[in-house]
Amino acid sequence: MNDVTRPLPNFDEPDTKPFWDGTKQRDLKYQQCADCQTVVFHPRRHCTGCLGSNLVWQVASGRARVYSYSIVRQSYHPFFRNHIPYVVAWIDLEEGPRLLSNIVGVDAEEVFCDMEVEVDWEANGDYAIPLFKPIS
Repeated sequence: MNDVTRPLPNFDEPDTKPFWDGTKQRDLKYQQCADCQTVVFHPRRHCTGCLGSNLVWQVASGRARVYSYSIVRQSYHPFFRNHIPYVVAWIDLEEGPRLLSNIVGVDAEEVFCDMEVEVDWEANGDYAIPLFKPIS
């Protein structure tokens, strides 16, 4: 049995804790500035548009498109080595944020730019990692 686990983030880091807490309910969260409406991702304490601190957490629909991707064919970390080949992709959420994730549920060679995808959660204890799969 393979007991090698995915490397995980620090779930208690103050800026990202609300994001990771949202994954417990399978909510994909991002921030939006209540002052200038700028969409902010990755989580932070200030708006990247106006530098204000009036950020509000929003929940994304989970629908997205592949902006760009790379197929990884060699990895030195034991967890990822067991998943080769795998796809690392920049994902554009419908709401605007762009995030880095993996594409799952499809052969790596079938992934393409502008592919429609949706969030697919990988459970890790109480938390979950947002991955993406093609919309069927």
